[in-house]
Amino acid sequence: MKNKSLSINSRRRGFTLIELLIVIGIIAILAAIIYVAVDPARRLAEARNADRWSSANSILNGVLKFTVDKAGSLPTNLDTATAGLYYVLGTAASGCDATCTAQTTQAACLDLSGDLVDEYLTSMPIDPSTGTAANTDYYIMKSAGGRITAGACDPERSAVISVSR
Repeated sequence: MKNKSLSINSRRRGFTLIELLIVIGIIAILAAIIYVAVDPARRLAEARNADRWSSANSILNGVLKFTVDKAGSLPTNLDTATAGLYYVLGTAASGCDATCTAQTTQAACLDLSGDLVDEYLTSMPIDPSTGTAANTDYYIMKSAGGRITAGACDPERSAVISVSR
């Protein structure tokens, strides 16, 4: 009698194939739900937009600090720019109007790096996705009343990134 119960117990150890498949299926469903809830593509786009907000603020702060230090004078290229028109920041002489989707900009980029870099900015901010030194994908505008607006040309997820002072 003792041998019979021992052989029955030894056969019942472990899980059946059906039980293992059910557990694996539940884990797969939970993993898919977590992946959708986290949405890494959205999180990465939000992180790039946060970088764009920070860069637009840095550009504007650099211009304003320059203006304060120079007794009200704007950086040279911005001072001679036409009021009310948007300019992409960068060193390119043409083609800057084709890359900015947030605003209608001028063909030539506006180079502020000579006045701002090193003293007010460590370097000109460049868009995390599409920017280069020739075309940073950030814009700036001087209004007729003297208000300065800086923003990102190509924010993601229908965001509007623009800072004015």
